[in-house]
Amino acid sequence: MVKYSMKIWVNKASSFQEAEEFDLDYYLKMGPRKRLALVQELRERSFKIGRKHENRKRLRRVLRIIKQTQS
Repeated sequence: MVKYSMKIWVNKASSFQEAEEFDLDYYLKMGPRKRLALVQELRERSFKIGRKHENRKRLRRVLRIIKQTQS
């Protein structure tokens, strides 16, 4: 598994729509493996928080991995 360190950055937007467009553009520029690694890291962090705070159990989700055939 590839781990990426998270950086904190700030973007000042003049509207919610502009902020959403910035976020979408940022994540689309990121490679698919890097996006998946980031999701996994955030998922692991949420599980660690959940252990400390029992009321956060509702964050757990069931996932199913589907292998796609190349056409």
